[in-house]
Amino acid sequence: MHLTFFIPTLLALATLLALPAASQPTVNADPAGCKNEEAALLQEMEVAQTRGRMLQRRQLAEQLTALQTRCGTLPPAQSREASIARLQKEIAALRTELDRAETELRKLRHGL
Repeated sequence: MHLTFFIPTLLALATLLALPAASQPTVNADPAGCKNEEAALLQEMEVAQTRGRMLQRRQLAEQLTALQTRCGTLPPAQSREASIARLQKEIAALRTELDRAETELRKLRHGL
């Protein structure tokens, strides 16, 4: 495995662990600021997904959850079925990205 794969993941994890506010929901005094930050993160997540940057999208999703926790706007816990559907969708997106990357690798190896 490449070390460059693990570095962003470790940095994201360290950031989450360093923020005690992420474990303690508090309401932010600026709801408009929360909504603006949330909209910006959602847009960045969409861009990352369309460009096939699934790791970046996942990190942005973690940032969104932390923001929602900090602002007190976390959606209610999902049902088991909704969680399964969400994970299936994420797996399908990851498989699509993997197929694209494998195709690109084959092209590079065969000099096409």
